[in-house]
Amino acid sequence: MCDDDEEMAARRASERSIPDGQSPRLLSPSMSDSVAIFGEGTFEEQIQELVNYIVRNKPEEERAVFIRPFQDALKGAKPLDEDKDRRRKVFSMVLAQTKSLGEGSEKEIEGFFNLINAHLLSLYAPDSPESSQHVSALIALFSASEQRQLKYRLLSNLFNALPRKSPLRLTVYSALLDLAIANEELEALQLTRTDVEKWLGEWDISAEQKSAFLKTLADAYEKFGQRPKAYEYSIAYVRSLTPGSSSANTAAVELISMALRLPLVFDFDPLFKVEAVVALKDHEALSLLRIFLNDGLSQFNEWKASHPDAIAKHQLDAAQLERKIRLLTLASVGFQNIGQDLPYAKIAEAIQVPSTEVEKWVIDVIRTGLLSGKLSQTSQTLHITRAKARSFEREQWEALERRLVAWKTGIAGVLDVVAQARKQAPAPIIAAAAPAAVAPA
Repeated sequence: MCDDDEEMAARRASERSIPDGQSPRLLSPSMSDSVAIFGEGTFEEQIQELVNYIVRNKPEEERAVFIRPFQDALKGAKPLDEDKDRRRKVFSMVLAQTKSLGEGSEKEIEGFFNLINAHLLSLYAPDSPESSQHVSALIALFSASEQRQLKYRLLSNLFNALPRKSPLRLTVYSALLDLAIANEELEALQLTRTDVEKWLGEWDISAEQKSAFLKTLADAYEKFGQRPKAYEYSIAYVRSLTPGSSSANTAAVELISMALRLPLVFDFDPLFKVEAVVALKDHEALSLLRIFLNDGLSQFNEWKASHPDAIAKHQLDAAQLERKIRLLTLASVGFQNIGQDLPYAKIAEAIQVPSTEVEKWVIDVIRTGLLSGKLSQTSQTLHITRAKARSFEREQWEALERRLVAWKTGIAGVLDVVAQARKQAPAPIIAAAAPAAVAPA
């Protein structure tokens, strides 16, 4: 990047970060009561703005002494715009003297650090050791402040100023995440899975760093009781690990346990698309997961008998697992009988409950969204209109094919009836039109 390009980059970065509605003005030493930082002018003028902000609250006699080293450093045989090393030295001096956010208004503080960010980005490559050192120093400075909302804005400004691929974005966002966790304000970040996937695709960081970031997010949501989100990020975390490794095996077992614990998780098929989960092979947790994907209460009871300590070891609840397997079994029976009337007795046999409890279980499974239908107390049947498959493999595709063929046959029959009705209908009587009157010549 040539020097002119650097100056333009600094100017654009500074201007982009200044919040809307702020009107930057040039700082002068005498304007101690109203200071606004602004990203125009030469490098020397901008350094003067920064130094004047730092020194603004010092006694008059100390200002000249404080400013003199900066004035000396700005001098040199070569013009400043041709001497990047000198510009870096002066900028480092400014950062070294920036020991707090200053005593300006929030607008002034943001302006000051926006200009710092702009010079940082123009003077150093985003992946350089110097950039990392300076960014870490800024984060530490922001974190030391007691102005919580201002800290969010300063960290956000720094994050947004960094190039999209910069590995430093991870460093800054981790600081934002720590701030939100410490203040129990995780929702303030308005984080989405789309954002995370986009960032991890852009940031120039290692696979290990990506995994660690996903684990941090999963742990954060778990800490604040947002377990469905924690589960989503846990799946992404386990997917990012090397299958078969010690860490992957441990994380995969915990992921299975989490899925089984969560009362509203009934779709276990996605876990079998996670390589680290499948790599568990004969592990007791995977064998239990297979039962919840394909089998019923009998198989669950057999597993429980052959693994007497497993439920407690994995911090599971036997009663909750029994409820889940019954609901999943009922959904499977429903999927096989869509469009039909299913007798209470058949339902009771499938989920191993008395017939008097069938309606309670049907209402429960409808609430979960696994099945839709209509109960008939008169005929003691459940008419099934919709049901979810626990997995979608050959058997489910064949069942879907049969229903589509039946639906096609039914539609063809309706069309035949309509066609026959049209043939047998009497022809409409059309009245002859009266001849038009001829106007007299």
